[in-house]
Amino acid sequence: MLSIFDIYKIGIGPSSSHTNGPMIAGYNFTHLIAPMINKVNRIQVDLYGSLSLTGKGHHTDKAVILGLLGNKPETIKINIANNKMKTVIKNSKLFLLGNRVIDFKYKSDIIFHSGNLPLHENGMTITAYDLFGSIILFETYYSNGGGFITTAKEFKKKKNNKDLISVEFPFKSASEMLFQAKKHGLSLGNMILRNELSFRTMRSIDRKVKNLWKVMLLCMKRGFETEGILEGGLNVTRRAPRLLKKLKSDESFDNDPMVIMDWINLFAFAVSEENASGGQIVTSPTNGSAGIIPAVLMYYNKFIKKLDTNQLKDFFAVSGAIGILYKTNASISGAEVGCQGEVGVSSSMAAASLTALRGGTNNQICIAAEIAMEHSLGMTCDPISGLVQVPCIERNAMGAIKAINASRIALKSSNTCLISLDKVINTMYQTGKDINKRYRETSLGGLASIYLEPPHE
Repeated sequence: MLSIFDIYKIGIGPSSSHTNGPMIAGYNFTHLIAPMINKVNRIQVDLYGSLSLTGKGHHTDKAVILGLLGNKPETIKINIANNKMKTVIKNSKLFLLGNRVIDFKYKSDIIFHSGNLPLHENGMTITAYDLFGSIILFETYYSNGGGFITTAKEFKKKKNNKDLISVEFPFKSASEMLFQAKKHGLSLGNMILRNELSFRTMRSIDRKVKNLWKVMLLCMKRGFETEGILEGGLNVTRRAPRLLKKLKSDESFDNDPMVIMDWINLFAFAVSEENASGGQIVTSPTNGSAGIIPAVLMYYNKFIKKLDTNQLKDFFAVSGAIGILYKTNASISGAEVGCQGEVGVSSSMAAASLTALRGGTNNQICIAAEIAMEHSLGMTCDPISGLVQVPCIERNAMGAIKAINASRIALKSSNTCLISLDKVINTMYQTGKDINKRYRETSLGGLASIYLEPPHE
């Protein structure tokens, strides 16, 4: 089994697969070449498929440099690191492991290829050369969604389900998960938390859950307070600060109960706009869908009941388990299955965990997850200019609303449904594979192919 904290990771925007994954690849590569560091004269990075086609909009090229400079997404000091990265580009010099200076020409040592590598749509290679142009080390990496990065060898190995941690209540499908919980008389949240004890202590789980929530809240706060235009050339104005001011001054709540939707939109906007600007966020399960889980949590916290640590643990446990099912049985990569693998999966996760907090049965939890995905099937991933802005920011708000509605439908339904969660997960994956690659995070089709005129005042 994977850990729920493999699904929930702290990183930086705008993309888990296109920013965080390549940064980790660069970081890992520097440690591979450490024993031969004094022989390294040049490093070349080759980006393929979606990493190439939408790489500049997702900061993939810059993320690799940051990784080669020794940065990791969860610990990076972004302002300091960005200044060093700009110095690399300006001076064409790269510091490896802090003590080896090599030539690094941004325009020729990072190469963008339109074709794919064989195992996944997000592929890249890093090559180290010596003074005579001979290859010292060559490695292929795949960034397969949610900040997960694997070498070609590891990718093939994980396809065979090796190297997984043994847990108390193992399951490979939603039906097995429900069977285990029923057999042992446990709620899904309690069962998943007991599985998590195979990875870490309960004290560590408490600490990590609190930290995830803290990072989400800080991200949302920055989103509330930061005004202006998002970088990238689309001239997208941050909406969260203005919407918050309007909601605080609006006294029409008694006459318009639907204003709750405006608050949910606000929460999603704030996080998604921070992600689009390269801020620190929590992948849930990806950066492109990072606004949905915090928005649903804040909805519960503000309008239903103030969250405590036990509720947070239950929420992250259930949603993490649903995320694991999608990750291991389908995909959470927009480049592989479209946005149904990002916003769709996050909405499904949020629907399930909200249902758990509202006292739903184990079956109702899975029904909620199924409903949210059922109505996300076929969702394309077509970010304009490769930027996680349009339609991504609004799509997070819509995903949060969908999750809440899916939970409400499930809670008022019976404990059975015609389509199981396992069937919808399989359908999502097959649908994603059937989607033309133009609509799978390549910026070659859909909204991404629309010519945008300058906005009119």
